[in-house]
Amino acid sequence: MHLIREVRCLSELDANAWVSSTHRPMGFPEFVVVIASIMALNPLAMDMMLPALPNIGTSLHIAAGNHLQAVLALFLFGFGAGQLIMGPLSDRFGRRPVLIGGMALYCVASVVATAAPSFEALLLARALQGFATSATRVIATSVVRDCYAGRRMASVMSLTMMIFIAVPVLAPSLGQLVMVWVEWRGIFVVLMIYGLLALGWTALRLPETLPLSERKSLALRDVFGAFRQTVTNRQTLGYAVAAGGVQGSLFAFVFSSQQIFTGIFKLGVYFPLAFAGIAIGFAAAGFLNARLVGRLGMRKMSHGATVGFVAVAAVMLATQQFHVLSLPLFIALAACMMFAFGLTFANFTALAMEPQGHIAGTASSLYGSITTLLGIGIGTLIGQSFDGTLLPFTLGFFLCALAALAVIAIVERGRLFRPHHAAS
Repeated sequence: MHLIREVRCLSELDANAWVSSTHRPMGFPEFVVVIASIMALNPLAMDMMLPALPNIGTSLHIAAGNHLQAVLALFLFGFGAGQLIMGPLSDRFGRRPVLIGGMALYCVASVVATAAPSFEALLLARALQGFATSATRVIATSVVRDCYAGRRMASVMSLTMMIFIAVPVLAPSLGQLVMVWVEWRGIFVVLMIYGLLALGWTALRLPETLPLSERKSLALRDVFGAFRQTVTNRQTLGYAVAAGGVQGSLFAFVFSSQQIFTGIFKLGVYFPLAFAGIAIGFAAAGFLNARLVGRLGMRKMSHGATVGFVAVAAVMLATQQFHVLSLPLFIALAACMMFAFGLTFANFTALAMEPQGHIAGTASSLYGSITTLLGIGIGTLIGQSFDGTLLPFTLGFFLCALAALAVIAIVERGRLFRPHHAAS
């Protein structure tokens, strides 16, 4: 409720500055909550599975180990690949029909996963579920870009994240709670119910934000032309690659978290509590960014956070090497990692999308695919390197942070922290 009041207070400060006519009759607070609810379909399906991985392995006769990470990786692969399709479709047919179709497919995939008779069938259902959530990610970003731009878009994304972050904070605990009453398949029942509720709210309240005059052709020449415009834009491509590097470290943490907390730190069923404590850093970042980005700009906020990301990664790697990385210190540093990620990702997205308003859906889809697939590749490489110690994660985390900073420096031609104009 506090977050809702915060959104409402911000909208009341300057209604004309915040409320776009594009999403009326929805007011600003409802718009932010709906966008957050749509985007939450993805992390809910991701993070509720974390405590269930050992149970899935036992139930489907899969030996415990790094290969159980495929339940997460295949979901993200479907999510990343699907974005290449959803963007052009939404630019051609509008946001609503593609979004509603994707959410309906999400519910169907949840039912298929519930009845999966084998590990391979579960992985197929997870890939389909990830593919379906690609519509929610692409179109949520496109809808925000349809309605807002520049620093205002970054503020809207940050406010959305403030609500959205409750999902990764609570999802592992919710998954653990479900398994107290039923087996792991019950998690997919919960996901289906949430999907149906979000689908109903969206269908009833979210208007079409892309006018007919702005619709794009699905001809291959036009689609590939839009892709070319996206990848040849220095700012869009550069921030997509940087975001992919940062996201790679996040995926590595998610993929390895169950093994780290239960294998190395021996937390057992209390592992979701540690995960929630770390995710709070992301929530704090969303709150801070929403308050400050309008005054400081996206570049100052994201560049400063990336430098902080490198510093935190260096400290984590050094403490691991000197064998002083205790559980409390790991949680504190990981929370700082989440804080830096929260400041970078919303602003990186806004900066990447800033030049792409005329092809927001296609640009959003390609941006999402680049960041997700790059993140999956990096995260899987680090996750599969897990050897019972924290060295693969801490070293990978440091290299990801350093690479992201280097890419930003190249994109900005060394002019870090400097806005190009008043909106950034």
